[in-house]
Amino acid sequence: MTFGEAIKTCFAKYADFSGRAPRSEFWWWELFAFLVLVGTAMVNDTLSNLASLALALPNLAVGARRLHDIDKSGWFQLLYLIPLIGWIVLMYWAVKEGKEPNRF
Repeated sequence: MTFGEAIKTCFAKYADFSGRAPRSEFWWWELFAFLVLVGTAMVNDTLSNLASLALALPNLAVGARRLHDIDKSGWFQLLYLIPLIGWIVLMYWAVKEGKEPNRF
């Protein structure tokens, strides 16, 4: 999946928490969100806050779909609330290759 395809897919599935997202879709989306947030932060704090708010739901959705690809529940994103350990676990899962026969 290319950068443009990943962005289109994530905006098309803005609040779709079902299905699966391959690694490429997830990481291209993360790059896009990072670039948007850095760019808007350079312009204005208010614009940066609005961009963060606008990207929050699709970011959660693509994260849940990525976890589904490795046969985990999207609720595991709550591990982000555990500093360092939760982040490391989720980063490890995000780079894992998807399981082909899974429940999602």
